Amino acid sequence: MSATIHHYDELGSTNDEAMRLAREGAADGTWVLADRQTAGRGRRGRAWESKGGNLFTTAIVRPWPGEGALSQLSFLVALALHEATTHWVARDRLALKWPNDVLLDGAKLSGVLLESASHGNGGDRWLVVGIGVNLADHPEGLERPAMSLAGAGVTPPTPRDFLEKLIEAFGVWRERWRLGGFAPIRTAWLARAAGLGQRIAVRLPDSTLEGQFLDVAEDGALLLRLDSGAIEPIHAGDIFGI
Repeated sequence: MSATIHHYDELGSTNDEAMRLAREGAADGTWVLADRQTAGRGRRGRAWESKGGNLFTTAIVRPWPGEGALSQLSFLVALALHEATTHWVARDRLALKWPNDVLLDGAKLSGVLLESASHGNGGDRWLVVGIGVNLADHPEGLERPAMSLAGAGVTPPTPRDFLEKLIEAFGVWRERWRLGGFAPIRTAWLARAAGLGQRIAVRLPDSTLEGQFLDVAEDGALLLRLDSGAIEPIHAGDIFGI
């Protein structure tokens, strides 16, 4: 399916603009691209630093027949981002952090924020998938290190060039998902996973759990083997290595 790109010099948030376009009937495969964001946000309401030269984009996704739960899109987007990045970075420098961050040399290169909505008595459903990639610059002094292509010694592409590779890769992974379900997506994601089999800490809103990153469940939950031997499914949380 061909993509339509709405390119802006500046927006408050590409997710907010994509939501507006979706409510007005914008088609599946519509992408919003901004050179700058003034109110970008990440998971759990965190601000997403929006320096020029980086990628700030959001896709509108409308479910197709045969597709699985929309929550599985996190893993598709992560795989597409990983694949797009390999056009500029050696594959062995990249890994995926549950559920959808791409790591470059162990530091965060990109982030994803999914937001869902419906319109008109629930009959019109869509998801917006916000994506930020540190191409030319990255923030310093964060709790978890960040990295950019430029900071890793790679000449960065323009945001538009990176987006074109991302759209192509996302289309391929979405087709595989529609035809094969979540199983091949899960297998591919696990093959690129950071920390699999290792000891990690999972920060929840009211506690922190420690244990072994055992697997990813069929519904996308991270399976954590606690010190007691019990298996705890994690559906949302911040992951840290120990």
